[in-house]
Amino acid sequence: MPLPPEKLLTPEDEELARKMASLAELEAQLADQELELATLLADLIHFEKCYLQSVGRRYAILDELKAKIAEARARQNPDKPDAHDQAQQARSKAQESARAVGDKNAEPPPPDDTGYSKPKRSESLKKAYHEAVWAMHPDRTLDWSREEQERRHRLMGEVNEAYKRGDEERIRAILRDWHAAPESVQGDGPGAELVRVIRKIAQVEKRLKKIAAEMDQHRQGELFKLKQSVEEAQANGRDLLKDLGEELDRQSAQARDELKQATNKGTP
Repeated sequence: MPLPPEKLLTPEDEELARKMASLAELEAQLADQELELATLLADLIHFEKCYLQSVGRRYAILDELKAKIAEARARQNPDKPDAHDQAQQARSKAQESARAVGDKNAEPPPPDDTGYSKPKRSESLKKAYHEAVWAMHPDRTLDWSREEQERRHRLMGEVNEAYKRGDEERIRAILRDWHAAPESVQGDGPGAELVRVIRKIAQVEKRLKKIAAEMDQHRQGELFKLKQSVEEAQANGRDLLKDLGEELDRQSAQARDELKQATNKGTP
């Protein structure tokens, strides 16, 4: 029996194959960059929490003491407008510091809360996140319907929150549900495949540029720079946040003495 003639690839078939290969490379890059961005954001959130719980709370305490001192002096000098202006400015700063730590009446932090340690994430957690991005990221689908995009955005939001918490099992559970969902079964004819792939490449490239811009913005921020300084100090055996916390404690102790003197001065 003669063999069936070998199917000849059309120029469109060859171009489609090239575009599919390019798309696969871009999608792998996208998954890596999404992981890097998620890690950066989670690290910044963790650092900010450590900072506010230790140094930020101490700043709030010190600013509150300074406000009370300024207010006491204003009461003692009712005819001096500058004293009242300084008291108002000090009170505004104290309120702003208190809001920053989420506490209108900042209490002294525990004595052992000044340390900061960079969060550790297992390779299996990173792998699970990578798999989730690969499977359900909104920019990896050819289905641009509003329903499908909303579904993917919602699920990726859950994945991102689980990654921030270090909850690998939750990510795995989301992945299991994803693969079992009927919406994950896809199939299209080859008619407009090339056009869809070209548009998909443009979509992924646009997302990559957006990620790069977002990461650059975060790395130019004051929080990231402070985090870097703390980690560099740690590498040299120094706890920068602890040192700063101890210095603020000393300043607060001095401010308490000053407040006591200012209060007693105004007592008949």
